[in-house]
Amino acid sequence: MLGLGSLRASLGGILRPSAAAAVAMPIASSSRVTLPPTNPAHQVRFRANLSPRKVKHRKAMKGRVDLPTGGSIKGTTLRFGGFGIRLLAAARITAAQLTASQAAIKRKIKGVKGAQLYLRVFPDIPVCIKGNETRMGKGKGTFEYWACRVPAGRVVMEIAGGGIREEIAKQALKLAQVKMPVASEFIAAGAPPRLGAITDHALSKPQAALKNTAPMVHPSPEVQSFVAIQAAQGGAATAAAPTTTTA
Repeated sequence: MLGLGSLRASLGGILRPSAAAAVAMPIASSSRVTLPPTNPAHQVRFRANLSPRKVKHRKAMKGRVDLPTGGSIKGTTLRFGGFGIRLLAAARITAAQLTASQAAIKRKIKGVKGAQLYLRVFPDIPVCIKGNETRMGKGKGTFEYWACRVPAGRVVMEIAGGGIREEIAKQALKLAQVKMPVASEFIAAGAPPRLGAITDHALSKPQAALKNTAPMVHPSPEVQSFVAIQAAQGGAATAAAPTTTTA
């Protein structure tokens, strides 16, 4: 028969497990679960988030929108041969504006099978803002949002593929135009490039200045020897053919 002290020791071991058992099976003291801290270097960026995965500097200067000098028309024409919108003035577009425009366009063209939306700009500049009535000399403001500097005449978005009609593309891109901070224009395939306020096909590069993208074919030595033999036989046959003269 167990004594009172033995019974208390056995019950205490059951009710109060050892330290090793407590570490192996921790008992939650509350219903709120505390997650371990995550490493900022291993954070996952969702595909829908318009933000760079990695930047060199955490903060950046405000800067100004680049002015295309030297007659540059880079990025002022369509690349995928569909329909797009082109800015008429320089602006700084935020990631929220681009995200809202993407959502509105995708919602409109989801019924057209094969149609895709192409984003020609990307917000990779961190914008910092300081609070009102902040004294000078207290450092730069905290990070607020991502943005991109887009010069005048640059194509921002395009819709192509699936045989989408111009009417549907114009309606979809109209939803994105109202979300842009500046005025923009609707362009179709074959639209001329734009340089400031000038829109003319004469701004395009001449045919001689375009890069030759055709693949270069290098014949094998066997093919070269066969072509040389055929050329030699053809020359010999031409020399052996009789010539007729008329009086």
